[in-house]
Amino acid sequence: MTDHLHLLGVRVDRVGGREALALMERFMQERGRDGPRQVVTINPEFVVQAQDDPSFRAVLNAADLNLADGVGIVWASHVVGAPVPERVAGVDAVERLAALAGRQGYRIYFLGGRPGVAEGAARTLAARDGPDLVAGAQAGSPAEEKAGILLEAIGAARADALLVAFGAPTQDGWIARHRPSLDVGLAMGVGGAFDFITGAVPRAPRPLQRLGLEWAFRLVRQPWRWRRQMTIPRFLALVALRRLTGHCGTYDTRVS
Repeated sequence: MTDHLHLLGVRVDRVGGREALALMERFMQERGRDGPRQVVTINPEFVVQAQDDPSFRAVLNAADLNLADGVGIVWASHVVGAPVPERVAGVDAVERLAALAGRQGYRIYFLGGRPGVAEGAARTLAARDGPDLVAGAQAGSPAEEKAGILLEAIGAARADALLVAFGAPTQDGWIARHRPSLDVGLAMGVGGAFDFITGAVPRAPRPLQRLGLEWAFRLVRQPWRWRRQMTIPRFLALVALRRLTGHCGTYDTRVS
């Protein structure tokens, strides 16, 4: 599919936004009989969590497309000597996918978030890209006893793509567990993307995004996130330490 690097044991695919969108369209077109292709947005928090959770690391490395979501990932790819083309933020990937769906007639199912958020994101994107892109939307629940109902609803909707906002690692593990039963072409964990799309959580101004300071903007707006943001210094320290020992990451040009 594409060349990639392994960063602290986690695979990151070296693709930019356009290539990522082309791959996602291919996933929807192919609709494999063994379930959807899984797309993950890798940020420093994911990589740090994967150091302590082998099962989560296995889910990440088994995914079909791992996007570099986070300026820390971009920085670390340069440290390794295999720079990714650009950051591909999850919310940007969702908006590009919705625009493609509106143009080409694909249908997306929105799942997760607080009550009403998935529906709000679906309405916002439908108003911009056309109502036919929405196959369904609901908050749902990642609880296993609710999985059967969700899988039935998603299957009945005949969606091409599924966006899941249960938060990491829950969303990515949920997709991985239920891939054989999901009748969609691709499934992607999107974290807080629905909140950004609805405007419930504002994104940083473009200049701050370009400077890689979106995390700081979110911290000012949501100070309760400070515990989560503490993973960034740990990530940077791990990369620096392992760079010194020559074990930070590897660059692989084989097909993944």
